[in-house]
Amino acid sequence: MEGCDCVEPQWPADELLVKYQYISDFFIALAYFSIPLELIYFVKKSAFFPYRWVLMQFGAFIVLCGATHFINLWTFTMHSKTVALVMTIAKASTAIVSCATALMLVHIIPDLLSVKTRELFLKNKAEELDREMGLIRTQEETGRHVRMLTHEIRSTLDRHTILKTTLVELGRTLGLEECALWMPSRTDHNLHLSHTLRHQAPVGVIVSTNLPIVNQVFSSNRAVRIPHTCPLARIKPIAGRYVPPEVVAVRVPLLHLSNFQINDWPEFSARSYAVMVLMLPSDSARKWHVHELELVEVVADQVAVALSHAAILEESMRARDMLMEQNVALDLARQEAEMAIRARNDFLAVMNHEMRTPMHAIIALSSLLLETELTPEQRLMIETVLKSSNLLATLINDVLDLSRLEDGSLELELKTFNPHAVFREVVNLIKPVAAVKKLSVTFMLSPDLPVCVIGDEKRLMQILLNVAGNAVKFTKEGYVSITASVVKADSLRDIQSVEFYPVPSEGHFYMRVQVKDTGCGINPQDKPHLFTKFTRSTSGPNRSHGGNGLGLAICKRFANLMGGHIWLDSEGPGKGCTAIFVVKLGNCEIPNGSIQHVMPPT
Repeated sequence: MEGCDCVEPQWPADELLVKYQYISDFFIALAYFSIPLELIYFVKKSAFFPYRWVLMQFGAFIVLCGATHFINLWTFTMHSKTVALVMTIAKASTAIVSCATALMLVHIIPDLLSVKTRELFLKNKAEELDREMGLIRTQEETGRHVRMLTHEIRSTLDRHTILKTTLVELGRTLGLEECALWMPSRTDHNLHLSHTLRHQAPVGVIVSTNLPIVNQVFSSNRAVRIPHTCPLARIKPIAGRYVPPEVVAVRVPLLHLSNFQINDWPEFSARSYAVMVLMLPSDSARKWHVHELELVEVVADQVAVALSHAAILEESMRARDMLMEQNVALDLARQEAEMAIRARNDFLAVMNHEMRTPMHAIIALSSLLLETELTPEQRLMIETVLKSSNLLATLINDVLDLSRLEDGSLELELKTFNPHAVFREVVNLIKPVAAVKKLSVTFMLSPDLPVCVIGDEKRLMQILLNVAGNAVKFTKEGYVSITASVVKADSLRDIQSVEFYPVPSEGHFYMRVQVKDTGCGINPQDKPHLFTKFTRSTSGPNRSHGGNGLGLAICKRFANLMGGHIWLDSEGPGKGCTAIFVVKLGNCEIPNGSIQHVMPPT
């Protein structure tokens, strides 16, 4: 068999190729060694990098690769076993580090991908924050414009100035071509063009509120885009060819003025609105932005508030003028009433003086006649004349006192007097009448009642005599008791009422007087009218007694003038009556005394 040499023959080394490989391995090793240096510089300059140990491992891999190529330079020529051993160790180390790096990258790559995901998420969040910041800046700008517009609108309270200022400021802020306001008519359901920005409003231009576009604007509290061809947008003449402008309309709520009577302001119903129409420039690409519409809506509300304030101010001014006219009329009426009261009082004073002189003569002559010898019939007639004269004299004095009380000319005559003497004198005056009717009259004065006080003795006696005289007058049988005492400080709260609020003070005290009888009593329905002048009881036993209805009215005026109060209590007809009054008196330096008297019937 013919033998075959299958071994490839040895290739003689080409010095040029070896040289190229030598140079290439040198530059590869140089490049490998430069990469770790760059990584070290990167890690040093990086403020934060989470995988430094991976970079160090990758740097070791690069260094080993570079070392392998660098050692490979000695293998292109005859080399020793040591070079082959070093080459083997370098390649084995490179393989180990390469596998370790590959295994580490298997765990690191998902983390790097998640970091990328978070980076994308943060980027989206940043973009969203940018958009929100843009909205906030837009809202701030809108708020600034609104504040500016509000300040301009509310700088006056004249309705026409408010509307004109609104249109001018909106036109300047939003760059409008036209802005107009449609106001409700006074008599019918129409809107008329009242104010415009640039073009003079044509006279007599109206729009019916029954149109669908008007109802659409009325039913929404937002700015509504409307066609430029609708009746609300016909606020300027059309000339030439142009790009249709963007037009919006917003309602302006108006105040409910059903109770107002302003001359040139319609009496709107509760659902009455004006319409504001805003038009962007034609032949432009401008569109309405959301923040601009919001500004328009806010301004419409501010205009509504300003118009309401203006309407209220106008109504208040009208009411003030009417009130001033009424005050002038009332002042004239008051002056005339005062003149009439003065004339009446002067007349009463003159008549009182002129009537008192003949009345005293009649009383004196009648008293003298009673002392002469008369027949029973004559004596009865003279006694009747004397009684009627005394009643007429009392009436004259009461009318004069009431007149002076009403015009405020009556003043108290303050002086020192003995209240004990006043009570004794009153009892002595009513004793004859009580003796004729067989009534028991008692009076009791408390030990702490001073014997010297400061006050109006005459008015106190007049109150006491009137109250005690009524008790005797309306009592047929039984008794009349009079009690007087000093009101303690802790007892003042018990007698407080709506009309009387006693206030303790140094140097003064309150005296309480009670007159109780067993007479005919008082009807409950008569109690509210007991102290009204010229009013008498209209039912019950009191009806049989005469009287002019001035006594208790004057007593109440005197009691009030003396810082006190008077009232009556009764359980009903036939159960007697208790009259109580409280007056304020001043203290004297005379020692106190006490007195108690009981006067049996005679």
